[in-house]
Amino acid sequence: MKNRKPLILVTNDDGITAPGITALVEVMKTLGDVVVVAPDKAQSGMGHAITINSTLRIHKVKIYGVKSEYSCTGTPVDCVKFAVNKIVDRKPDLCVSGINHGTNMSINVIYSGTMSAAVEGAIENIPSVGFSLSDYTIDADFTASKKIVKMIAQKVLKNGLPKGVCLNVNIPKLKSELIKGIKVCRQAKANWVEQFDERHDPGGHPYYWLTGKFENFYKGQNDTDVWALENNYVSVVPTQFDMTAHKAIKEIQKWKL
Repeated sequence: MKNRKPLILVTNDDGITAPGITALVEVMKTLGDVVVVAPDKAQSGMGHAITINSTLRIHKVKIYGVKSEYSCTGTPVDCVKFAVNKIVDRKPDLCVSGINHGTNMSINVIYSGTMSAAVEGAIENIPSVGFSLSDYTIDADFTASKKIVKMIAQKVLKNGLPKGVCLNVNIPKLKSELIKGIKVCRQAKANWVEQFDERHDPGGHPYYWLTGKFENFYKGQNDTDVWALENNYVSVVPTQFDMTAHKAIKEIQKWKL
């Protein structure tokens, strides 16, 4: 129907009561009918994990006053799958994930529950966006982020996205007037140089905390998400679930397997 409001699915990986998803829902309520399906607890770093070896449960909640809202015992990807297959009565016009507390730039995209939810939306042929703010604190200020989120969501609702593509949006920790603009860019080549910090419990048994240092191999290249954030721009990276190394196909074919 021509005048029907857009149906917008909202999820995240920080949990259904996180300040980031609260900000995201506030924005989406101004754009359409909102359905929230989000994890009942933090699921950061879950990547594209799904629940297959234990039961999956959802619980109807009343937090945001939207069309329908559920907490889910599963992962962010579970939330999208469940919403599409069991909750909504038609395919959402938009799926948004976040706003994540902390960036999901560069290599982080493959570990991110926030982005995996957006990728799952793209797999379902739903225009999808993952939003992240470069602020890891629980009391992060989402004022500037909400303006960026609304503008990008409106553009996606109007223009759609190529099939199988979602957007990875990272927002610098700055007031609106200090953000220089938006850069559509590529994912930087970077990775974590990791260490496992060994500690001991009261019984003398070792346990470990994963730590590390982020190393960017594209320093100085001004077309990457890392450069954009470091230079006070919002980064927008078109992201897809096709992980084929297309350039390597001909090389491997030479092996004559």
